[in-house]
Amino acid sequence: MLNPTPRRILKHGGWLVRRRAQFLGALLIAVLIPWLVRILLPGAFLPEATHNAAVANAVAVSIAFWARLSIEPYPGIRSSYIILPTAAAAHGIVLAFFFFTRLPYDRFGFLLGFTLHVVWAYAIYFLIQRRTRLSIGVVPFGEYRRLETVDSVNWIILPRPSLPELADCDAVVADFKADLPPEWEAFLADAALQGTLIYQVKTLKESLTGRVEVDHLSENSFGSLVPGKGYFHLKGVLDWLVAAAALPLFLPVMAGAAVAIWLDDGGPILFRQKRVGHRGRLFHVLKFRTMRTQLLPPTDPLDAAMTRHLDSRVTRVGAILRRSRIDELPQIFNILRGEMSWIGPRPEAEVLSRYFEGEIPFYRYRHVVKPGISGWAQVTQGHVTDGAEMREKQNYDFYYIKYFSPWLDVLILFKTVRTMVNGFGAR
Repeated sequence: MLNPTPRRILKHGGWLVRRRAQFLGALLIAVLIPWLVRILLPGAFLPEATHNAAVANAVAVSIAFWARLSIEPYPGIRSSYIILPTAAAAHGIVLAFFFFTRLPYDRFGFLLGFTLHVVWAYAIYFLIQRRTRLSIGVVPFGEYRRLETVDSVNWIILPRPSLPELADCDAVVADFKADLPPEWEAFLADAALQGTLIYQVKTLKESLTGRVEVDHLSENSFGSLVPGKGYFHLKGVLDWLVAAAALPLFLPVMAGAAVAIWLDDGGPILFRQKRVGHRGRLFHVLKFRTMRTQLLPPTDPLDAAMTRHLDSRVTRVGAILRRSRIDELPQIFNILRGEMSWIGPRPEAEVLSRYFEGEIPFYRYRHVVKPGISGWAQVTQGHVTDGAEMREKQNYDFYYIKYFSPWLDVLILFKTVRTMVNGFGAR
């Protein structure tokens, strides 16, 4: 529910709430402490190596902090998911620099800096960020009521266009398409001048829910949904390189899965299905077979193409492969053939795709990017089993297309690792 009057939300953490303070704290803890430890330990101080390690820790902390700031604004993200990956990646980049340049560095000091960096970041998360709940002032005109369904924010309806009313607000949201009275337009301008974040209702809801609702052509210009061509082509090259490098590593896992399928119930190892890919082109997706072959499929082609909750056709081994997402590994060959990407909207079976083209507005537009092994809908919504969920899934897919970027792909990658561990959305 939208609150009719402002309600004060207590701020925990004092100065530590500020990003600048968090960054400076990370530098002090992850850089200064390891450096002092090496200086104070008898016989352990090696000037060049110790100083290089301190500089390396400072650079790694800066890279990780910048990466988290770039990723965290995306919807559905929690800092706890990305602290360790971003810290590890940043320190790994610096470590690679030392490897190639052969410069001396203090390994103990560098490792201690990485450990303290991670400990500090998690301490900030549990003490401050985990308790943070945004308070956003709402300009009561236009379609502001559509925010009622988002309960992760404290919505405060502003009673009057006055800057003092923003004392308890982290930002302001307004429907810019509505005819705002002159005094409210002046208020928004003054709020922006004093540094207050001003959001559009529809854009903010997309950010908070991770979905783009496309019901009418006038609501979204196709220009805003067309992905960046530069990153599109770069991503294709990176997809192929990563697939080529990962194939030898995944071959033993794939061999084990193949043996398990054969021992479980015999029959074919791979499942091939015609699906709709980039620009509507048909291709055969490859997966490990997870369903029994001796059972008669449903008479309805749509039912046959969908996997229901606790579907009786799924084998014992198949359930494990689905939960761990190992059944998707053969799609590496689809990536090497240029038919798929690591990250993107999941390709639908041809029969489902043709059906939903007549049921869901702009459904075909999801084919503007390559389909992926994992996607925003999969890590956010999970597996879908009916038409209503399929319509909601398209909103997630449109969000991915609209905000198509390397940072969103990185976020999906982190969330994919989580789903592989906890089996979220598996059927």
